[in-house]
Amino acid sequence: MKITFLITLFLFSVIANGQNLKNLINQGTTQVKNIVNQNPTSAQLSNTDIVGGLKEALTLGAQKSASKLSAIDGFFKDAALKILLPPEAQKITEVVSKIPGGNKLIDDAILSMNRAAEDAAKSAAPIFVDAIKNMSINDAIGILKGTDTAATHYLKSNTINPLTIAFKPIIEQSLAKVNATQYWNSLMSAYNKIPFNKKINPNLSAYVTEKAISGVFTQIAIEEQNIRKNPAAQVTNTLKKVFGK
Repeated sequence: MKITFLITLFLFSVIANGQNLKNLINQGTTQVKNIVNQNPTSAQLSNTDIVGGLKEALTLGAQKSASKLSAIDGFFKDAALKILLPPEAQKITEVVSKIPGGNKLIDDAILSMNRAAEDAAKSAAPIFVDAIKNMSINDAIGILKGTDTAATHYLKSNTINPLTIAFKPIIEQSLAKVNATQYWNSLMSAYNKIPFNKKINPNLSAYVTEKAISGVFTQIAIEEQNIRKNPAAQVTNTLKKVFGK
């Protein structure tokens, strides 16, 4: 009786496992079909789809990045993007911090540089969007087949020089607007007055311009990765068709 019961239990187990295995196979087949159907290859996408999707992704990424970074503390409270003193001026911290009011001079200079970058970021999106318009079909196909930041790299390689030319006057105006130049000159003056120090005066506008543009590209790369991988970020039909999972 006990043996019969065990045999019966074993048979039921085999049947159940067999059914589970069959179900798993069927589920896997269905999932593969769904993936194939929902993820068209570049060959199945028209050139219009590819170019349109990449342009939309870059435009959306540029606009969201500019919006995020132009907000108060967009740079200053982002550990990865916060602009610190130029490398050649790092020793200023140790020296000036020892004089009365020195730490405040340093803090004011750093805060004002970040405020200038945040202020200038407001003007970044139109510059990027204008550059995006010139993307070719071959560029778009290469980007689609590239890494998850290929579009950002394309944008950077094609806009870094004109962006710097266009961005620098905005940065200079922003530096003056938030009194960064005044804070910086006060900091440099305090440092250069200390005996035996080698006089330094790094180009503040060039440095902040470089850091601000670098920060914008970093944020665009984050947005691009999000659009490629996150269905919720694919907010248009074209984006869903090109990047949809």
